[in-house]
Amino acid sequence: MSIGHLMRLLSDGEVHSGEQLGDALGVSRAAVWKQLKKLEALGVELVAVKGRGYRLAQPLEPLVGARVVERLPASARHHLSRLFVEDQLPSSNEYLRRRFEQGAGHGEVCLVELQTAGRGRRGRVWTTPWGQSLMLSVGWRFESGVAALEGLSLAVGVVLAQVLEQHGAEPALKWPNDILLPQRDSDELGKLAGILVEVTGDAAGPCEVVIGMGMNLLLPEAMRRAIEQPVAALFDANPSLSRNQLAADVVAGLLTMLAGFEQQGFAPWRAAWNQRHAYADQPIQVIQGDQAREAVAGEVDDSGNLWVTESGQPRRLSGGEISVRRRL
Repeated sequence: MSIGHLMRLLSDGEVHSGEQLGDALGVSRAAVWKQLKKLEALGVELVAVKGRGYRLAQPLEPLVGARVVERLPASARHHLSRLFVEDQLPSSNEYLRRRFEQGAGHGEVCLVELQTAGRGRRGRVWTTPWGQSLMLSVGWRFESGVAALEGLSLAVGVVLAQVLEQHGAEPALKWPNDILLPQRDSDELGKLAGILVEVTGDAAGPCEVVIGMGMNLLLPEAMRRAIEQPVAALFDANPSLSRNQLAADVVAGLLTMLAGFEQQGFAPWRAAWNQRHAYADQPIQVIQGDQAREAVAGEVDDSGNLWVTESGQPRRLSGGEISVRRRL
């Protein structure tokens, strides 16, 4: 019995007895109880209904590959080589990196319900309970080398923001790799999604890129309190949004963008990014290692560099291990 099978049975939000769950899964009630305890340890909110059984605190929509593919427009489906939907993986990025090692990977997409060792930028870990986020990776091969990838993570951010806007959200972009959204019951921005771009191959020749993304859809209260930064969840404002439709829209946007990025670069996406810049003309802190400097944020350029003003002088920030935050 896998956690995924159990979650799919519970996903309707109805009450299921231990006996019913055991019969459906071919295990004992005691085995079901142990798995339910594992789910709670993973942050899944369960409600025990006395004398009847268990249900999820909120129903969820499991990802189904066929539903995602059927929602892709033909123009995007043309670029999709293969789509994987996995119940649990250490890392969807690592999964596609192995696919490249096996001679595949290009145009492939991996969606995963639960990541146990997902990586964020600067070594951070991205975790959410089973089925309560949108986590995916896309693989793409570029023939022109690393120089052709300038600004790629920012273009990904624009794609995600445009998809969210289609569903009524009002996201903002934080340089270089985050999508922000107003927090629940507040106008203050919290982190909704993060982007991680990993590159292997020659600096001057063909290279293989895996783009990973994790987006909060539902966040249990206990997890919100445990996260040491302001966070947002998409379903706070739009709980009826289909996860499969959202996945299809994100995959379609990313594949379409990637198909033209090598020839066009970031320049066509620059204005759209700057329009959604969370900290434009605001005082910020520039954080690099253990150092933090004060600056005022400007715009990004055609290469995705962020221009800031420090001590009255313009300065260009070019990614790497640099991050910015709004100065209060």
